[in-house]
Amino acid sequence: MGRRNKKGRDITGIIVVDKPTGRSSNHVLQQVKRLFDAKKAGHTGSLDPLATGLLPICLGEATKVSSYLLDADKRYQVTCQLGVITDSGDSDGKVIETNKVPEFNETDLLPLIAKFIGEQDQVPPMYSALKYNGQPLYKLARQGIEVERKSRKITIYDINLLSCTSDSFTLDVTCSKGTYIRTLVEDISHALGCGGHVIMLRRVEVAGYQEAQSISIEQLDLIAEQEGIAALDKCLLPTEDALPDWPAIDVSDEMVTALRFGQAVQVEQPFERANVRLFDQDQQFLGLGEMSENGSVAPKRVFVLAAEQ
Repeated sequence: MGRRNKKGRDITGIIVVDKPTGRSSNHVLQQVKRLFDAKKAGHTGSLDPLATGLLPICLGEATKVSSYLLDADKRYQVTCQLGVITDSGDSDGKVIETNKVPEFNETDLLPLIAKFIGEQDQVPPMYSALKYNGQPLYKLARQGIEVERKSRKITIYDINLLSCTSDSFTLDVTCSKGTYIRTLVEDISHALGCGGHVIMLRRVEVAGYQEAQSISIEQLDLIAEQEGIAALDKCLLPTEDALPDWPAIDVSDEMVTALRFGQAVQVEQPFERANVRLFDQDQQFLGLGEMSENGSVAPKRVFVLAAEQ
């Protein structure tokens, strides 16, 4: 539990919110920040307003790992309505074209979907938060302006067909950061010969976090109302669990002091992986470090604990 002041509490941890449809990621972030009375908060990658699912929100010193969570792989479930094309690529947009849906079945769809697995170049949609000359693309799109966008390297690790009907299909997609599922679905539906748009999108996994670890805004509201802010704090997940694949290194008290001053330290347990998690002798998480070839660790993100502020 963090201490209070007029700007909010110094509370540190991660809460994985199950974002409801119809709300922006920033709106959910501000709700969580208010509920926890947190001084500092940040999310780890936006979800479209239409989308639901896992939105990890970092509070306090945990915001120092948010960029690493942003880089993590993600998994989605998505449903495409075939034969109807919208300007935004989802059902929030305006219909701009309708086409006859060809007859197809699972046997036709599976080899087509398989062609989209692997590393590829993807052009971001106009309806996105990416900026062009300082202006979000979606604001330009709403004005009817379309600008050239540079393609980006993405990787689709796996696509599984969950179901299909005569005019729709539902996929389970595991992908790298920066992947626009709306664009992927549009590309697949155009390859089928009719185009389509997203009518359901849900993020079911991010950075190893699973749906079972998530909690809804409504549940958080109820806990805050019935049990108070101390009960909310118990919903926070430890920051150190956000990067489970990073090796853990224990450092001495002398090393802790050096790391806090930005100095590299020599450790007895070198790892091949460059990035590591740092813990003191009491197993308190200190932050993130980078291992060099000579066995020294340089601090990358060192936490400032509430008691030290």
